[in-house]
Amino acid sequence: MRIALFVTCVNDTLYPRTGQAVVRLLERLGHQVDFPQAQTCCGQMHYNTGYRDAATDLAVRFLRTFQDRAEAIVVPSGSCAAMIRDNYPRLGAPESRLRRVSAQVTPRVYDLSEFLVDVLGITDVGAYFPHRVTYHPTCHGLRMLGLGDKPTQLLRAVRGLELLDLEGAAECCGFGGTFAVKNPAVSTAMGSDKARHIAATGAEVVCAVDNSCLMHIGGTLQRERAGVRAVHLAEILAATEAEPIPA
Repeated sequence: MRIALFVTCVNDTLYPRTGQAVVRLLERLGHQVDFPQAQTCCGQMHYNTGYRDAATDLAVRFLRTFQDRAEAIVVPSGSCAAMIRDNYPRLGAPESRLRRVSAQVTPRVYDLSEFLVDVLGITDVGAYFPHRVTYHPTCHGLRMLGLGDKPTQLLRAVRGLELLDLEGAAECCGFGGTFAVKNPAVSTAMGSDKARHIAATGAEVVCAVDNSCLMHIGGTLQRERAGVRAVHLAEILAATEAEPIPA
């Protein structure tokens, strides 16, 4: 299967190890991964803030970049995958070329966990991560993509990993992209609630499918000196030997 990686701007800029982990994981499973150099941002931030023209320009660039590159486009971000699959089909006039190309490309876009479970039919990826882990289901992954228990199926199959239940797991962490900038007090309070529940599990690691949420949660945990690291699902699934928890 021809697979292309859309790494997302947040991962490319701040968390490159997540993209590297996706490639390492998929290559270990026997697949070749293409990385189109022309990729940039999915436009989610612009779309959610009301800059539809800018979001449309970025959507056109994404569709042009990935249109003929792969049978599957894997995205290590539930929010970006949801932006592409749910919102791209709303951009442009009903009979426009943008709508036609979007209809061809967006069904091939997958969050990493649903690609592994639904497309490849795999839950055991041969990972080894001997740590206590709790999972935070991000809002876009939970409500827009409908990932359900796919990420936890993958985590339960990881050797050495102890998966701990998280109280209030379905509650938002408070990041919400520009919400955190426009409503910092509310965002901070929501983050503190999430951090308190995470710390109460006794986990060493909190895992999610979105580094944007993990950035917010991890920053809160660090400020509160909770002793819990935030690690993307891809980095756990790519681990194959005892190694330090990613900093």
